[in-house]
Amino acid sequence: METKIVKIDKDNIDEDVINEAGLIIKNGGLVAFPTETVYGLGGDALNKNSSKKIYEAKGRPSDNPLIVHIADIGDIEKIAIDVPPITYELAKRFWPGPLTMILKKAECVPLETTGGLDTVAIRYPSNPIAQKFIKASGGFVAAPSANRSGKPSPTEGKYVIEDMDSLIEMIIDGGSSDIGLESTIIDLTSDEPMILRPGFVTKEDFLNVIENVSIDRTILDSSSGAKPKAPGMKYRHYAPSGELTIIHGEPKDVVAYINEEVSRYKAQGQKTGIIATKENSGYYRADVIKEIGNRDDDESIARNLFRILREMDDENVKVIFSEGFREEGIAMATMNRLLKAAGHKEVRV
Repeated sequence: METKIVKIDKDNIDEDVINEAGLIIKNGGLVAFPTETVYGLGGDALNKNSSKKIYEAKGRPSDNPLIVHIADIGDIEKIAIDVPPITYELAKRFWPGPLTMILKKAECVPLETTGGLDTVAIRYPSNPIAQKFIKASGGFVAAPSANRSGKPSPTEGKYVIEDMDSLIEMIIDGGSSDIGLESTIIDLTSDEPMILRPGFVTKEDFLNVIENVSIDRTILDSSSGAKPKAPGMKYRHYAPSGELTIIHGEPKDVVAYINEEVSRYKAQGQKTGIIATKENSGYYRADVIKEIGNRDDDESIARNLFRILREMDDENVKVIFSEGFREEGIAMATMNRLLKAAGHKEVRV
């Protein structure tokens, strides 16, 4: 398949391209598009064959639910039933934006889109290209991240092209993602709302709007045999090609441990890489050292993570060490993705 690749400026959107992309979706095809979180791989959420195509293009297990993207809050009850009032309280505060809500699905949403579940994950992105594209596509676009399954999610068009060229009909390159991590996912189908995937919207943010919210215990833990209710809960995700290990501890101890390990792997002829905060980056001796941001700048760390994992692949790094980060607020989202990328391989020194 020949993939059409088009660059779009979100401040000067080409309506002809958007309409062409929307027609592809309506005809059952797939289009990769930018959002403020990461790039999405879009298909018609109400067409089971489109959802099947998404799984095929990604090489993704079909029991991993897809998020349905909308561009109008009024469309919630077209695809969900028994919608609790809390939904609209959260939508008023966090939509459009990096929040996905899980609700009971309406009959029109095929099980192929929801991974066989009777719930549906819904998000209203803030990226203006995404909004126009969703409307042109009929209003309901199922979209996981636009990467081959297991690889780091793409935050730039070039990585979408790397993974999806020749597999889908169109790629819309809208520049770099603003946030760089996938949306927060909250389950509203239980008695108490529960965060299933951490992201830019934190538990503290939710508590400013609603009384109670819990966090799924497996977010920073690998032990979960349950069927996933949200994308990314069950399978290894975000992984670079190289072997990644996370090192926790006091900065001087982390530096000493990583440098010792780097020396050992270098002696074996392995190309080594380190993901480091700006404060420590000058102390390391690896082949490739990537600064992820200042240690106290959680948003910068989150925004740079997937790009750095991709760059490690670009530079053919075989062994990667990353400093560990805080496990609260937005930093919890970073650690959640980093742990999955490492297959939960971590060391405390």
